[in-house]
Amino acid sequence: MKVIFGSDSIKFPLTGLGRYSLELASCLKEREEISELFFLHGHHLIRQIPMVREKISVVQSLRYLAQKSYFFSAFYRLIVPRLKTYILKQHPEAIYHSPNFYLPPNVDRCLATFHDLSVFTWPQCHRPERVYFMQKELCLTIKRAAILIADSDFARLELAEYFNLPLSKVYVAKLASSGIFYPRATEDLSRFLSLLGLQVNQYCLFVGSIEPRKNIETLLNAYERLPMALRMSVPLVISGCAGWSSAALHQRFEHLKNSGWFYYLGYVKCAVLPYLFAGARSFLFPSLYEGFGLPILEAMASGVPVVCSDSGSLPEVAGSCALMCSAKDVDTLTVLIKRSIEDNTWRKRAKINGLNRAKQFSWKRCAQETLLAYQQV
Repeated sequence: MKVIFGSDSIKFPLTGLGRYSLELASCLKEREEISELFFLHGHHLIRQIPMVREKISVVQSLRYLAQKSYFFSAFYRLIVPRLKTYILKQHPEAIYHSPNFYLPPNVDRCLATFHDLSVFTWPQCHRPERVYFMQKELCLTIKRAAILIADSDFARLELAEYFNLPLSKVYVAKLASSGIFYPRATEDLSRFLSLLGLQVNQYCLFVGSIEPRKNIETLLNAYERLPMALRMSVPLVISGCAGWSSAALHQRFEHLKNSGWFYYLGYVKCAVLPYLFAGARSFLFPSLYEGFGLPILEAMASGVPVVCSDSGSLPEVAGSCALMCSAKDVDTLTVLIKRSIEDNTWRKRAKINGLNRAKQFSWKRCAQETLLAYQQV
């Protein structure tokens, strides 16, 4: 079959969506069932997966500035999908897969991946203009798609129930941890972590966008309740790009930076991120809602114990390997964080179980499950 894969999200900074697109695209290139594979990047059709450069290009910088203009954004959202349609119409025999929710108008043989329904079920966690735009566009995608793909069984059922769709229209292709995440030797970790002012096995880690849905305020409140001596010996490290409505959190980060028990690293380069994961004592992820929750899988693959919320798809991904509680339960979260640091019996078991759990997910399997959806189209 001939496939055109949307690759707009494969760019700097590489978010979870970008990593999904990159890993899946790499596996699809190896599949014999696909005779031709093209990538639709912007309004250009290319044969190679786009390169991810660890900096924002001049074009991206100008685009970000322009997108702050309401009129430019409206123009962009009107014109770009139609440019994609024009290109896709020239390849009517191809299947078009958008890994990022959106489908352009008037395209046959197309499908899209829905990663979550947060703009519908958690609209308070997004900018109002984003909610308005995405709700409108995603409803159009539902109508345009021959098949939809979800990241998890949770997301599949939520999608089908919310839009009253037959389950036969929604396929599941579960994500996986990249091969760059695995347990590493202490001496290798020390070389990287020392540059960040961190010690191996002597910090707890959160990785994710700095935005309301990630529930970072609750994480900070819980960590502050730990005994001061424990906080000083095992500080909290947060890494992630600034997202929507994060100004208050960044002010709190600034206030805490001289406390001795808190580090905010901002965006960490892809080459360093696996070391940051593998060097952590435990990984903390009390998100309010996730369609999958890739960071907890990356932590388990790195041999790091996990504490997370029981929200959304996280129980499905973590299985019985993580300590879980309600996302807003500060007291219980504090207890679980303390246990993840001090309970060596549980920690040893969690590392083994987490590694085994992570092996149950693979990008090759994700590609195989995606191909089943292609074949249905």
